[in-house]
Amino acid sequence: MRPVRKGLSPVNGNFDKYEDAKPDLVSRLGAYCSYCERLIPSLLAIEHIEPKSRVPQLEKTWSNFLLACGNCNSCKGSDPVNLHTLLLPDRDNTFFAYFYEYDGTVRPSNGLNDQQTVLAMNTLTLVGLDKPVQQYKDSNNQLVALDRPSQRMQAIGVAQDALSKYLQSPNALMADMIVNLALATGYFSIWMKVFERIPEIKLLLINGFQGTAESECFDLGSAADIVPAPNPDGLVAGSKA
Repeated sequence: MRPVRKGLSPVNGNFDKYEDAKPDLVSRLGAYCSYCERLIPSLLAIEHIEPKSRVPQLEKTWSNFLLACGNCNSCKGSDPVNLHTLLLPDRDNTFFAYFYEYDGTVRPSNGLNDQQTVLAMNTLTLVGLDKPVQQYKDSNNQLVALDRPSQRMQAIGVAQDALSKYLQSPNALMADMIVNLALATGYFSIWMKVFERIPEIKLLLINGFQGTAESECFDLGSAADIVPAPNPDGLVAGSKA
């Protein structure tokens, strides 16, 4: 899960309508779901971290916004949220917190302590990222990636193919093409996993995805994780991982 920094609100006080925040959110974070990391060119929703139906005073408040796809948003729904019991990408190092398996599943990282592991699982459950792969076939009996784990597996295949090509021709032009492909498909954490032994590509990914380098969760010389997250905007319940 890609750690991000939104920065300070572009308006004084609250927005007139929460929808007005979307251009600035996309500009600062990119058009990606803050949870599953998919690129969502359209129908990307403003996600209220604390549901507006439960905490209406935060409906138009910048610090309560992320971006989410329809799947993650609907799984989360209006369930009550306690910021202290979750790991969140705008205030924790959620890249460090999760491990992406090659079968498309996501689990808490081995580097977490027991308390952090519980927090990481709470977040996965809240947005439904702990759901298993489901098999869908079209009329020609071909598998179709409709669920999020299957789509992650598909992204892993694309990234692995890009890695193979880079190892054959490790030059700046190929590196730029790989980063552009990653930006066009999303799944930052998957690209970072596949290129985990290629720090020059990892640094390009960190700097290429909007709001990621600004999170201060990565060393911009080595691409190593910085934990706990510095939480530079001082958001509530930050730096838990």
